[in-house]
Amino acid sequence: MILKHAHLHPMDAPDIPDGYLAFENGVITALGEMSQCPEGAGEELGGAHVYPGFVDAHCHLGMFGDGLGFEGDDGNESTDPVTPHLRAIDSVDVLDRCFQEARAGGVTTVLTGPGSANAIGGQFAALKTAGRWVDEMIVKAPVAMKFALGENPKWTYKDRDEAPVTRMATAALIREQLSKAREYLRKQRKAEEDEDAEPPEFDAKLEALVPVVEGELPAHFHAHKASDIATAVRIIREFGLDGVIVHCTEGHLIAPLLAQEGIPAITGPIFGDRSKPELREQILENTALLRKAGVETAICTDHPENPIQYLPFEAALAAKAGLDREDALQSITLRAAKIAGIADRVGSLTVGKDADLVVCDGSPLELNCGIQAVYINGQRVH
Repeated sequence: MILKHAHLHPMDAPDIPDGYLAFENGVITALGEMSQCPEGAGEELGGAHVYPGFVDAHCHLGMFGDGLGFEGDDGNESTDPVTPHLRAIDSVDVLDRCFQEARAGGVTTVLTGPGSANAIGGQFAALKTAGRWVDEMIVKAPVAMKFALGENPKWTYKDRDEAPVTRMATAALIREQLSKAREYLRKQRKAEEDEDAEPPEFDAKLEALVPVVEGELPAHFHAHKASDIATAVRIIREFGLDGVIVHCTEGHLIAPLLAQEGIPAITGPIFGDRSKPELREQILENTALLRKAGVETAICTDHPENPIQYLPFEAALAAKAGLDREDALQSITLRAAKIAGIADRVGSLTVGKDADLVVCDGSPLELNCGIQAVYINGQRVH
């Protein structure tokens, strides 16, 4: 398949105002100026804009059923504050109609998983948004371990006479489990090296945390307040984690400090009311100020907090509030993919990457931009 006379936005290279893009077997095989286009049939786009499929780096798509109550609420196992062994792929409903809305909005890949009720919530997965069987939609699973600081764990357990009911207890639970996982790993390795050493008794929770303490599985910390962000940074440092701050609402208050740590942030949702105390300092300029300080950022919807199809609108609001327009596009494409650890597959129009494409009549940062077609793995899905 060849798309001809397109304005290509590769994201990892300069724009090609009049170009072509070829893909086969779900993978991009070539792109360049129209003067280099192979002869033969193809689809004429007449100057339409082609972007890589948008990546929502943090949401709960398929975890909370659209228009449903308890029956579709599968995003928080709020019976235990420590549940690292839970896997998003065992919960997500890929037939939820919001997957269709994601595709209509150009969102072709999402990181979805547990909510923030628990100090350790479980394993996120990176999924394509087209398919009827979750196993065929996986880009990477697990892609991250979800941790949560701040109000949400406190509110979940405050009436149960059970920890955590303070920020101290939330952090202590996380440290305790990470320490146990390190010791569990030490015993496993000793048993492998010494036939006389007893291996540790199997523990599903600690097994799930071993890749985290080894630095192989990123630790995504839900944190809004500057003090919670600082706690996340402290834990990341202590255990040598591959950390990411999710939401980072008060990041603008400590942007230079966060930049010094070299820890990326997934900001958002950008628009919405200040529905709880830790959102008091929420401002549209947050992402722009973090980028100005040198923090690597992506933008998310936190669906269903904000509907998944409005991811480009989130980026547009960030641009309106001072974020460079190219930065805004990177925040929902290549930089989002890099922070998610899946840039080898998605995030840019690059030979060898998945043919996930969004064909628009303009810039997705403009409110009146129309999406004409969406491809996932080379298949037209919208």
